[in-house]
Amino acid sequence: MGRPRRPHPALQGIDPEALAAFRAGLRRRYTDEEILEELRACAERLGRSPTMREFAADPEAAAHPQTVIEHFGTWNAAKRAAGLQPRRFISRAELLDQLRDLGAELGRVPTARDIEERRGKMASKSLIWQTFGSLAQALKEAGFDVPVGDEKLERAVADGAALARRIGRLPTMADWKRARTATPGMQSEWQVYRLVDIEAGPWAAFQFLVRARLADEGVTVASDGSVGA
Repeated sequence: MGRPRRPHPALQGIDPEALAAFRAGLRRRYTDEEILEELRACAERLGRSPTMREFAADPEAAAHPQTVIEHFGTWNAAKRAAGLQPRRFISRAELLDQLRDLGAELGRVPTARDIEERRGKMASKSLIWQTFGSLAQALKEAGFDVPVGDEKLERAVADGAALARRIGRLPTMADWKRARTATPGMQSEWQVYRLVDIEAGPWAAFQFLVRARLADEGVTVASDGSVGA
């Protein structure tokens, strides 16, 4: 993972008020009733209440699903306003598609926070948990490189060894937290802490594992935790 991308200079110069006015103007391209008619017509062509993906794939639907959401708040609210029955169930395949779409939008592996921030625009975090057992498992099935189970600790130790070589010492929880701000794909310091199932001193036990990994790689670690060449 590289450092978070800085906004392009052209984006930094956008006036928020001017952008809001511009978006409001675009929003007026469709009236609420025009959007509801689009939904009803799509449902008639499909023979059922459309999902967001089905509506987006309909070549005769002019509005984008996001435009529908901006007008009515949520996809299901729009369908209710159109007199269509919101779908109560969503398949595993549709959930995986939503995660893939979110990953493509973000340019990285989605997190639970990303899903929470899109409440009403995609399936809830709790539904994903109930369907797949965990978000990590769902992401793995969606094709993302996400460690599951014992792989999490293995990945954490590897990341810890790389971080130790970079900062010249066995990483503390504070070191880990700072490193994660530049590498969002890393597990949080508390996730790593909970991976080490030892009642007393879990982080020290994690550092011990990192030291052993460094030793296997031919790197010396002094008694104070400083890392040699």
